[in-house]
Parts: sequence; C-alpha cells; structure tokens
Amino acid sequence: MTSVCVFLAGSRGNDPRYVAAARACGAGLAARGWRLVYGGAHRGLMGELADAALAGGGEVYGVLPRLLADRELAHPGLTQLDLVDTMAERKARMTAASDAFLTLPGGFGTLDELFEVLTSAQLGEHARPIAIADVGGYYAPLMTFLDGAVASGLLAPQHRATLSYHVDLDLALDALATRLTPHA
Repeated sequence: MTSVCVFLAGSRGNDPRYVAAARACGAGLAARGWRLVYGGAHRGLMGELADAALAGGGEVYGVLPRLLADRELAHPGLTQLDLVDTMAERKARMTAASDAFLTLPGGFGTLDELFEVLTSAQLGEHARPIAIADVGGYYAPLMTFLDGAVASGLLAPQHRATLSYHVDLDLALDALATRLTPHA
C-alpha cells in the first residue's frame, strides 16, 4: 500500500481554506487508496485531515510523542497510533513509513519536518517525492526565499527541484502519484 506523510499544523489557523484543504487532502488520500501517515493528533488541521481520511475509508497511521499524548492530544480512532519518546523519533518513524511527503499550512513543526525530508533527499538518503500544496498563498513567501537561495548560489538548483510546488491540492496529489515508488 502506498503511504503518504502529510505535514501540517496541530492548530486550525484563521483561514477556513486551511481546514477545507486538510479535509480534502484526507478524503483525496482515502479515495486513492493511500495510507495517511501523520503526527497523530486529533486537534487542529491534523485532526481534520485524519477524520476525513477515516471517513473516506482510509487507513491512518499516526506517530505522537508521549508528552503530547499526556496532554490528551492523541487521536482515539486511528488505524494505528504509535507513541514515541521524542520529536526526533516521531519524524524518523513517519519518514520510514512513507513513500511520499506532502506539506499543508503549518508552523515551526511543519517546517522542521519539511526541511528534514528535503535535507535527507539532498544528502541522497532517499529519492521520494516531496510536494507543497499551497493554500491561499501561504507558502508563496517560502518559495520566493528558496528561489532567492538558488539565485544567491547557496542552494543548488537540483536540490531546489526536489520540492514541487502546487497551488492546487489535486495537482499536488497527482504530482506525487507520478513519482511514487512504494517501498516495503
């Protein structure tokens, strides 16, 4: 089964398009028969994503640090929830379980997860597809920054190209599908 890791916020944000995108992403993954891998929380965009995938009959694997589970953030209805000791272990498990990575709006944790898989790809540790589904222009400034890093000679163009950018969620999912090579 193809597994797609989605990085996104544990809060809802203040733009209703973020919630709509999280729900559409969960439904889209389930409709494609892809397993969702995510951070395991029931709140915010994470909860919306997982609930939509589950409602669509999808399989959902969450990984949550025990510290957050102790704060009653664990999603109770997942196909599988693993509790881990650290954020580093969370990211490692999510990465190991995934065939592709998709980023929706989020804060520090989301950016940390995105840049970790980008750095791993740059180092040749994996060649799995990585995409951003931009919602309402949320990531446009980040893309400007990355293009500026290339122009400044601090980021190689081939490494910048590992991140595909899409203003439409369905196009982002289609882009992942064209590059997927499911692993064990």
